[in-house]
Amino acid sequence: MMEKKDIFPETTRELAQKKAALAPKNIEAWRNFSKTVFEAGALDEKTKQLIAVAVAHVTQCPYCIRAHTPQALRKGASKAEIMEAIWVASEMRAGAAYAHATIAMEEMEQYKD
Repeated sequence: MMEKKDIFPETTRELAQKKAALAPKNIEAWRNFSKTVFEAGALDEKTKQLIAVAVAHVTQCPYCIRAHTPQALRKGASKAEIMEAIWVASEMRAGAAYAHATIAMEEMEQYKD
Protein backbone atom coordinates (compact mmCIF):
# COMPACT_ATOMS: atom_id res chain seq x y z
CA MET A 1 0.00 0.00 0.00
CA MET A 2 1.29 3.44 -0.94
CA GLU A 3 1.76 5.84 1.96
CA LYS A 4 1.25 9.59 1.85
CA LYS A 5 5.00 10.19 2.18
CA ASP A 6 5.46 8.26 -1.08
CA ILE A 7 3.40 10.85 -2.94
CA PHE A 8 3.94 14.07 -0.96
CA PRO A 9 7.04 14.55 1.19
CA GLU A 10 6.46 15.05 4.90
CA THR A 11 6.69 18.66 5.99
CA THR A 12 9.39 19.17 8.59
CA ARG A 13 10.61 22.20 10.52
CA GLU A 14 14.05 21.75 8.94
CA LEU A 15 12.65 21.76 5.40
CA ALA A 16 10.49 24.81 6.18
CA GLN A 17 13.55 26.65 7.50
CA LYS A 18 15.56 25.78 4.40
CA LYS A 19 12.78 27.03 2.11
CA ALA A 20 12.45 30.23 4.15
CA ALA A 21 16.21 30.85 4.03
CA LEU A 22 16.12 30.81 0.23
CA ALA A 23 13.67 33.73 0.11
CA PRO A 24 13.48 35.37 3.56
CA LYS A 25 11.69 38.56 2.48
CA ASN A 26 9.08 36.58 0.58
CA ILE A 27 8.36 34.20 3.47
CA GLU A 28 8.07 37.12 5.90
CA ALA A 29 5.57 38.84 3.60
CA TRP A 30 3.68 35.57 3.13
CA ARG A 31 3.46 34.92 6.88
CA ASN A 32 2.22 38.46 7.54
CA PHE A 33 -0.32 38.15 4.72
CA SER A 34 -1.54 34.77 5.97
CA LYS A 35 -1.81 35.99 9.57
CA THR A 36 -3.80 39.03 8.46
CA VAL A 37 -6.13 37.07 6.19
CA PHE A 38 -7.10 34.59 8.91
CA GLU A 39 -7.72 37.21 11.64
CA ALA A 40 -11.34 37.83 12.57
CA GLY A 41 -12.91 40.61 10.55
CA ALA A 42 -16.22 40.68 8.74
CA LEU A 43 -15.91 36.86 8.92
CA ASP A 44 -15.02 35.08 12.13
CA GLU A 45 -11.95 32.84 12.32
CA LYS A 46 -13.99 29.61 12.26
CA THR A 47 -15.73 30.62 9.03
CA LYS A 48 -12.40 31.57 7.44
CA GLN A 49 -10.96 28.16 8.34
CA LEU A 50 -14.02 26.39 6.90
CA ILE A 51 -13.51 28.35 3.68
CA ALA A 52 -9.85 27.36 3.70
CA VAL A 53 -10.74 23.67 4.11
CA ALA A 54 -13.19 23.89 1.21
CA VAL A 55 -10.74 25.72 -1.05
CA ALA A 56 -7.97 23.27 -0.12
CA HIS A 57 -10.15 20.47 -1.43
CA VAL A 58 -10.91 22.34 -4.66
CA THR A 59 -7.23 23.12 -5.22
CA GLN A 60 -6.39 19.58 -4.06
CA CYS A 61 -3.58 20.72 -1.78
CA PRO A 62 -2.88 17.95 0.75
CA TYR A 63 -0.69 20.25 2.82
CA CYS A 64 -3.48 22.83 3.06
CA ILE A 65 -6.02 20.15 3.97
CA ARG A 66 -3.73 18.89 6.75
CA ALA A 67 -3.08 22.42 8.03
CA HIS A 68 -6.57 23.92 7.88
CA THR A 69 -8.68 20.96 9.03
CA PRO A 70 -7.25 20.97 12.58
CA GLN A 71 -7.26 24.79 12.54
CA ALA A 72 -10.99 24.72 11.78
CA LEU A 73 -11.52 22.32 14.70
CA ARG A 74 -9.45 24.57 17.00
CA LYS A 75 -11.55 27.56 15.96
CA GLY A 76 -14.74 25.72 16.94
CA ALA A 77 -15.88 24.01 13.75
CA SER A 78 -17.56 20.65 14.19
CA LYS A 79 -16.65 17.62 12.11
CA ALA A 80 -20.09 17.89 10.48
CA GLU A 81 -19.44 21.53 9.52
CA ILE A 82 -16.08 20.61 8.01
CA MET A 83 -17.63 17.77 6.00
CA GLU A 84 -20.43 20.05 4.82
CA ALA A 85 -17.86 22.63 3.68
CA ILE A 86 -16.09 19.86 1.74
CA TRP A 87 -19.39 18.88 0.09
CA VAL A 88 -19.94 22.51 -0.95
CA ALA A 89 -16.45 22.52 -2.45
CA SER A 90 -17.20 19.25 -4.26
CA GLU A 91 -20.38 20.66 -5.77
CA MET A 92 -18.59 23.81 -6.88
CA ARG A 93 -15.80 21.84 -8.53
CA ALA A 94 -18.22 19.52 -10.29
CA GLY A 95 -20.46 22.43 -11.21
CA ALA A 96 -17.53 24.28 -12.73
CA ALA A 97 -16.65 21.27 -14.87
CA TYR A 98 -20.22 21.09 -16.15
CA ALA A 99 -20.44 24.86 -16.64
CA HIS A 100 -17.28 24.76 -18.75
CA ALA A 101 -19.06 22.33 -21.05
CA THR A 102 -20.49 25.48 -22.61
CA ILE A 103 -17.02 26.20 -23.99
CA ALA A 104 -16.83 22.69 -25.46
CA MET A 105 -20.33 23.10 -26.90
CA GLU A 106 -19.32 26.36 -28.56
CA GLU A 107 -16.25 24.69 -30.08
CA MET A 108 -18.30 21.72 -31.29
CA GLU A 109 -20.84 24.08 -32.90
CA GLN A 110 -18.05 25.90 -34.73
CA TYR A 111 -16.28 22.72 -35.88
CA LYS A 112 -16.47 22.04 -39.60
CA ASP A 113 -15.72 18.55 -40.96
